Amino acid sequence: MAAERRTADILDAAVHVREAARSATSGAAGVDRVLAALSEVMEYDHASLARWDPLRRSHTTLAGSYPDDATAYIETRLHHDPVFAVLRSPDRGGLWLGDVPRQLLAASPGFQKVLRPLGIEDGVAQCLFAADGRYVGMLNVSTRRPLRAPGPARAVVVLLTEALAAAVDAPAGSAPEALAAAGRGADARRLDTWRPGGLSPRELQVLAELTAGRTNREIAGRLYITPRTVGTHIEHILAKLGLPNRAAAAAWAAARGVEPSR
Repeated sequence: MAAERRTADILDAAVHVREAARSATSGAAGVDRVLAALSEVMEYDHASLARWDPLRRSHTTLAGSYPDDATAYIETRLHHDPVFAVLRSPDRGGLWLGDVPRQLLAASPGFQKVLRPLGIEDGVAQCLFAADGRYVGMLNVSTRRPLRAPGPARAVVVLLTEALAAAVDAPAGSAPEALAAAGRGADARRLDTWRPGGLSPRELQVLAELTAGRTNREIAGRLYITPRTVGTHIEHILAKLGLPNRAAAAAWAAARGVEPSR
């Protein structure tokens, strides 16, 4: 019965996390409340929720309790860590520290230089994706103690990913997302009106990547979406602009000064 009550407590706490995430999404409360509620799902020593900035190609911590050097690593270097390439798949339900192969941990600056000095023994990193496939940010949770019964908590982290993604996602049409989508050639003051052919911000971002001659797989890697999603965006771009192929789309964009973010 104790195990059943523990699972019930975790599920009840998950409801509170979802409520906190909805409040953060609507602007009624801060993201810090989400992390506070998450502590009832699983005990942790450090945690953070960070938003991905597609313009600067870095993370911005919205709420967190990691030391400054660890926060700086999450924001500016984690997405280059070899572990990130494993956990960023939209199909992965979080990467728990105990599941990371030893050889990968040995090659990870994030673990060797950031987590290990903190005495971290367990935790999870979860990439967050919006409903349209955009990578919008990530959850990091770390503990100095091995989790005694992580089973229910693992399932809850997976179930909460959509709510957490909505909480960290930048508002539609916000300046960072729009500027990244339009490319460096667009004037920030014109972003609200610079939507040729009715292209969405994501379609503008993909269009900018085409000017660099990148393949669908390369674009997917830069934008943290799947190659299939890239292909769908390109189909929509060609249809909306009335262009025959991706080369024509790239030429059209280049002629208007659209360039991908670096």
